Amino acid sequence: MDSSLIDISIYVFHFLFIVYTVLVILSYIILAAISAKESIEYVKKNSFVNYSEILNSDVAPSVSIIAPAYNESLNIVENVRSLLSCHYVNYDVIIVNDGSTDDSLKRLIDAYSLVKVRYLYDQPIETKELREGVFKSTNPAFDKLIVVDKENGGKADALNLGLNVSDSKYVACIDVDCLLLEDAIQKMIKPFLEATEKKVIASGGVIRIANACVIKDGKLLAVNFPDKMLERAQVLEYLRSFLLGRMAWSRLNGLLIISGAFGMFDKKVMIEVGGYDTTTVGEDMEIVVRMRKYMKDTNTLYKVAYIPDPLCWTEAPDSYKILISQRNRWTRGTIETLKMHRDIGLNPKYKSLGMLSYPYWYVFERMAPLIEILGIVYLVFLILTERIRWEFAIAIFLAAYLFTVLYSLVAMFYEEFTFRQYKKKGTGIKLVVTAVLEPLIFHPFILYAALRGNFDFYFNKKKKWGKMTRKGLSKVSINELK
Repeated sequence: MDSSLIDISIYVFHFLFIVYTVLVILSYIILAAISAKESIEYVKKNSFVNYSEILNSDVAPSVSIIAPAYNESLNIVENVRSLLSCHYVNYDVIIVNDGSTDDSLKRLIDAYSLVKVRYLYDQPIETKELREGVFKSTNPAFDKLIVVDKENGGKADALNLGLNVSDSKYVACIDVDCLLLEDAIQKMIKPFLEATEKKVIASGGVIRIANACVIKDGKLLAVNFPDKMLERAQVLEYLRSFLLGRMAWSRLNGLLIISGAFGMFDKKVMIEVGGYDTTTVGEDMEIVVRMRKYMKDTNTLYKVAYIPDPLCWTEAPDSYKILISQRNRWTRGTIETLKMHRDIGLNPKYKSLGMLSYPYWYVFERMAPLIEILGIVYLVFLILTERIRWEFAIAIFLAAYLFTVLYSLVAMFYEEFTFRQYKKKGTGIKLVVTAVLEPLIFHPFILYAALRGNFDFYFNKKKKWGKMTRKGLSKVSINELK
């Protein structure tokens, strides 16, 4: 190839790379600024809210907490106890045992005095057949609990069966291994009750990492910062994602995803769009996009809300193997959703959804790992051909690295001056150290998982949901509470 042509190609690539980098940094700064404004307003506004009014109201809307369970015997009894401890007046808990091969169902039957009952319900959404059937407790203390045992069909299918069984106006879909705080339901229902001009179709909240936290009888007793670097990095990652990203997208009415760990939805709208898609591994993102698309197609003013309260705590992967499997699935789910709804992209009909949210997710989320690996390959090419300008390469690396660290510090700052969950002495220093090391130690595994996700999506015909092995949330000890 002609040397001048190579030089021109290098110049063009440099230009595009710099433009992309600047746009990424600017987008992060803008989102952080919007999130800061929204978080401050939320904290000020809700510091005067008396949530007991919602708790004690006779007209509080009905809510069903739907929790799919597959081989969760390690934690299921304690986690169900957590769900039954919610401080809300009008709710029930629907546990869908999705064909578990362990003793999950037996544990539930023994712990909550369950017996098989005849239970009639509509089936607007097609699902797998029941296996053992529907169970209710003979103990009045557990009258809110409904356990459904069905053939295995995956998480989306289990959630759909929960939608069929529920007779509530709203549903809160949650992973059964998550720990829900006692006031989570009344806080999550609040955006639906406040809606006036726009119909709230979904609401999401902050998810926190429960690894190393102290839990007893389904209650969070103490928040600890994990010792392992892998778990610490995920704590920091969740702070960035939930505090600096999703709050801003909610303000822009462009939120595309409600975490599958915990989200609340208008059940009627979910039924009208056909429930969760059982063909995708990213059902949590896909259902939100489809609901938003449906509302726009029916010319209904709507909103997807988000609250920055730490309402739900979940067990994060504590091994790189499980982490890579999880992020592989997240990547495939994002690609599937964006592909399924590609008619939204740059379509003025969908306004901010089509002209802002979709392009952003496609360019800065879906394409980011591919662009990053392309940059690494290009760097190797420059080194091998002795065309690299080291001062330029080092400057770009330092700028990207320092911005990443600074962005993490901003997330920590928001956390400290809003909800301040990590109060123990020395945690701040540990977070700062984690912020410094995370881009160098943790990020390469995230990049690898995303690349594996891309490869599996296009070339692996057996697209698995992915396996998350649980070790169980921390149990209480006297020493840990001192």
